[in-house]
Amino acid sequence: MKIREIAISPRLKNVLRAVRDMARRIFYYGKKRYCPVCGKSFRQFCMFGVVPREDAQCVYCGALERHRFLWLYLLRKTNLFDGMPKKMLHFAAIRCFANKLREMLKEGYLTADICNPNAMVKMDITNIEYPDKSFDVICCSHVLEHVQDDIKALRELFRVLKNNGWAVILVPITTEKTVDDPSIVEDLERLKAFGQKDHVRRCGPDYIDRLHEAGFSVDVIKVNDLVQNSEAVRMGLTAASGEIFYCTK
Repeated sequence: MKIREIAISPRLKNVLRAVRDMARRIFYYGKKRYCPVCGKSFRQFCMFGVVPREDAQCVYCGALERHRFLWLYLLRKTNLFDGMPKKMLHFAAIRCFANKLREMLKEGYLTADICNPNAMVKMDITNIEYPDKSFDVICCSHVLEHVQDDIKALRELFRVLKNNGWAVILVPITTEKTVDDPSIVEDLERLKAFGQKDHVRRCGPDYIDRLHEAGFSVDVIKVNDLVQNSEAVRMGLTAASGEIFYCTK
């Protein structure tokens, strides 16, 4: 006998989601952890990851370690929040960032993605259809490890950045030296070689050489450049936060 699937209305899905979220917030109630993205406190971050990491994801906004690190850097060390008009190009924007930045930058904020239908424009990062020197700010986090021709992508980012602009670029640093192998095309083989089936390389600290090759001047920012250890623990800023490449022309 076949078991018939029960159709759930969108309204009921929303109710169930709200109940789930409320239960999670009760379970995680506390003050030991703080998310700088949404500004809320709780007992600990949720578990998250292909290989699950404890204390990783914000209970409220979903921000991961790298998102919290990047947001804190943007807030404390850049001119993004100085109230002056800016044009910002944001690749693969996540919801916890996009809503805040859209509200702040208004029509100056543009999200782009080649796959995500929620992005404002569909865009191939290796062929950015905007004129030279179009943007004051570019944010590109955990995108380039998915792009076969990342050198071309970086040159495009350099091209559309204004002379006095800046870009923040993040890639997962998971090996001592960057490894590419275009011959690996099967999902399982990519999973074994690069850690995820949709990755096309592993990036090492030497990835900075590719940024230089594209023309950028680069500062490398690590968690301990931004916060003391006690603050890092409270905000869940760990090795999984990675590094930020702050790039200028």
